[in-house]
Amino acid sequence: MIDAIICTIGDEILIGQVVDTNSAQLSQALEEAGIHVKRMISIGDNPEEIASVLLEALSRHAIVITTGGLGPTKDDITKAVLGQISGSKGYVTHPGQLEMVHKILAKRGLDALPSNLAQAQVPDSAEVIVNKLGTAPIMVFRDVRGGGTLYALPGVPHEAAGAIPDVMDDILRHQPTESILHRNIMVYGIAESALSERIATWEDALPADMHLAYLPNPLTGIRLRLSVYGGEADGNRRRVEEQMAALKVLLGPLVYADKDSDLETSIGELLKKSGKTLSAAESCTGGEIAHLITSVAGSSAYFLGSVTSYAVSVKEGVLGVPAETIERYGVVSSEVAAAMAEGVRRITGSDYAVSTTGLAGPAGDERNPVGTVWIGVAGPRGVRTVSYCFKNDRKRNIERFAASALNFLRMILLEED
Repeated sequence: MIDAIICTIGDEILIGQVVDTNSAQLSQALEEAGIHVKRMISIGDNPEEIASVLLEALSRHAIVITTGGLGPTKDDITKAVLGQISGSKGYVTHPGQLEMVHKILAKRGLDALPSNLAQAQVPDSAEVIVNKLGTAPIMVFRDVRGGGTLYALPGVPHEAAGAIPDVMDDILRHQPTESILHRNIMVYGIAESALSERIATWEDALPADMHLAYLPNPLTGIRLRLSVYGGEADGNRRRVEEQMAALKVLLGPLVYADKDSDLETSIGELLKKSGKTLSAAESCTGGEIAHLITSVAGSSAYFLGSVTSYAVSVKEGVLGVPAETIERYGVVSSEVAAAMAEGVRRITGSDYAVSTTGLAGPAGDERNPVGTVWIGVAGPRGVRTVSYCFKNDRKRNIERFAASALNFLRMILLEED
């Protein structure tokens, strides 16, 4: 099996100033092409360290991909190091990248400074893939000191992402690959440990060449990924589908998507299928549910609007929650969640409405511990509520409140479909 290493270069990554998204996108593209990513490494702006790590990687792996360090400033040292380790005797100007530099700067209304023009200069040991989105070229160094092939990509995320198709085309022209198959299903409403116990017999009976991974996320639940490396692609696909069909029978409505997805997309599909509409009334989630719902393209077909009723005065004055209900049961209660959902459903005229009221933290109150949330869903068949208590920090509690509300809504939509 062809394998690869991804190296991100730059002090800004090591000190946590910049989050590395390039490696995730590269890894996904490589795996889909049948190339197994063995490691991801971050290296600071130190030429000796860069050279040492890359030479070691190239001696052991067929493909090494770097991102970062190709800009026009003095701290961008990657190109010089790559020239050194690849045996370059000097630099040449690549005409295609030089033309692109002039086009990009003209479009931005900027003068072409010497440092910009120098971006089109590359070690004479490099092949160039023109970067159509930026001034730094994509460089390819083959058989570096008798080892693997190195691809150097710019670190700017949209430029790195734009380079991936051309890089993958080049890799597939020069490297034999074999089948890698990943199949995902999405699960919500069960803890990872409980899920593991529930499917233990099924998992223990998996063929030796199949591997199951549990990938939890507070907003999306648990992604179960079944992988097969090597073998015949069509045959593997049939075998994996058989296993996944059996797994979905075991899990029932806990499965909300049979592909890599999220709760808000699943809810949108259910609402579009039934022709129903939705609104939201949020207190402790502060608009997070509305944000998630409207992040899905086409959500205007079913989402009518929301009220962020953070203050008691808004709960009473806008949503119509009775003051005596709040006084008797407290703001964080089943009764208030129900009244909020009914109120926003009445205001917007939606078929369904979801509400949240809770205590994200850092403190609870005399009635409820921190992390308590009440969720209401109002619909054609009345209103229902549910409560959860999570033991996380404020940010994570808000995420889990929102996701739990979406899942409670999803289960009701399935039941009433």
